[in-house]
Order: sequence, then structure tokens, then C-alpha cells
Amino acid sequence: MLDNKSILVTGGTGSFGKCFTRRVLKDFNAKRVIIYSRDEYKQYLMQQEFAEHEQRLRFFIGDVRDRSRLYRALHNVDIVIHAAALKHVPLMEYNPIEAVKTNIQGAENVIDAAIDRGVESVVALSTDKAVNPVNLYGATKLVSDKLFVAANFYAGGKKTRFSVVRYGNVAGSRGSVIPYFQRLINDGSSTLPITDLRMTRFWITLEQGVDMVLQAVAEAGGGEIFVSKIPSFTIPDLAQAMLPNAALQEIGIRPGEKLHEVMITEEDARTSYEYDDHYIIYPMFRKFKDHLKKGGSAVAPDFRFASDSNTSWLTEKDLRRLLPTIDILL
Repeated sequence: MLDNKSILVTGGTGSFGKCFTRRVLKDFNAKRVIIYSRDEYKQYLMQQEFAEHEQRLRFFIGDVRDRSRLYRALHNVDIVIHAAALKHVPLMEYNPIEAVKTNIQGAENVIDAAIDRGVESVVALSTDKAVNPVNLYGATKLVSDKLFVAANFYAGGKKTRFSVVRYGNVAGSRGSVIPYFQRLINDGSSTLPITDLRMTRFWITLEQGVDMVLQAVAEAGGGEIFVSKIPSFTIPDLAQAMLPNAALQEIGIRPGEKLHEVMITEEDARTSYEYDDHYIIYPMFRKFKDHLKKGGSAVAPDFRFASDSNTSWLTEKDLRRLLPTIDILL
């Protein structure tokens, strides 16, 4: 699938980019993997971490806001994984134009450059926050998702196909609740603050996210949104799993924060199909059945995939077992 291919990862120095790169270099004979990002120091650190693979690894300083730089970077590239985004919810509430420039205009630049450079496949990473968005970050990612789906028609007769992979907060990722709780625990706190005691989230690891992206590269015909089947948990259960007998202090929801994560709405259900380990939302404005992947079944018309109504749950005991298996990025 990726053998003898040139792959570019936008935002490639992030946690997803490093995990994806490690998997590609280990499991595939890719011609080269290009890390495209704007932080030279993170690129320097990643060069040291992946020094043994330097013959197949390239580093390209650039920003998705810079269209001409993307055109240069995508020369002779076969596959693009678009992971670059500004994604911190409260910060984007106070810096909305910056989110628009990166998450929307950056997506437009990736699309144009990929089509004009003859890229075969583009997979864009999305988020639960793009579904019925209540914050600025989610709104920009909703627009981004729509752009990547529509890009399959915008491309005209060109060969480039675009698809999207949607998942929520990765367990242990920077800016998420697990590292926050861990820092408090390391500092000796016996109380953990929770914005709302009813709050639920999905559990997904970086490796699972990489799995779904690789599946999208292999299977996407163009316009699909891939959604992993993943379990839910409550934030109070997570807190107790990390610090048994912790006192929980309810402090109120932050600006732009959601009570639950939603991956598929009832509106999306009309073109959503269920498979063994994932769902696919097919585009509404095409004869999606012409590109329907075999082995799936249409979901119910009122189907909704959300962390509060999920059929698969992790208990406090399950979370205590899983926590040591993930990297907590403090």
C-alpha cells in the first residue's frame, strides 16, 4: 500500500505524526516520508529520534498557510496525511482568526496543491468537535471536513482523492485531561477538578488513530469520513482510576467545551454504514453507493454515535488497566 510511495505529513512533528512515521518506516518500504511543519526545534528533535532512518526521512520547514511552500513540498509526493491544525479549544475561542487561517485556509491550500501536483490520496484528520460544533475550533474543522469531501468534485478529472478520518481526544495527548490530572497527582494533590461530573469521552490511542488513517489510504474511493468504533468512559471514573479515592471538585465547563463527544449525528446516519471495527459516512451529494465498500450495513435512520449513548463502556477498573499502556505527554 505504501511501498515505494512518497508520503508527506503536515504537522508531522506532533504526536500523531511521529507515531504514523514510526509505523510507516517499520511496516512499509516507503520511498520517503516528508515531515512538513513550521517548528524547526521540533524537527531537530525528531531528526535525532529517527536518526537511524535518515535516508528515508525528509524534513521540510513550512506552514500550511503558505500556498507556494506547499506547492514546492508536494513535488513528486504520492500521499498526503494532513494533521496540521490549531486545536486548543479555549485558546481558539480567543484567537479565532488564527484558527481560520490554519484550519480553513490551510485546508484550501493543501487541496489546491495536492490536485495541481497530482497527489494520489489525501487523508485529513478531523475531530468530534466538528460535529454540531459549539466552539470556534470545531466550526473551523467542520468547514475543513466539508472542503475535503467536496474536493473530490472540485478536482474535476484529476486523479487526487480526498477522505477524512474523525476521532476525539487521543488518550494521553498534550492538552487533554490525562496529562492535566497526572501533573496534579505528581504535585501531591488529593483533589482533582472536573468541569462537569456528567462529562463523558471516547477512548482512542495514537496507534488506533494511525490504523484508521492507513485504512483510509487503502480503501477510500473519495469523499468518505472514517470513524473508529471506540469505547466511552466518564471523567469521574478516569479521575478515580488515576487517583483512587480522590476528592472530585466540579468547577464548571470551560469556554467552548462539550459535555459529550459526538462522532455521527442522526443527519449523517442517512449515508452511514457500519463495519466490523469502524463506520463510514459517505458523501450525501453523490451516488455514494457506487463507491460503497463491501461488508457493511446501513445504520438505523435515527442512529447517533456519541460518548454518552455508546454501547461500549470502560469501567474504572478497565481504565486503571489501560492507563499504563499509553504515553502520557506532560
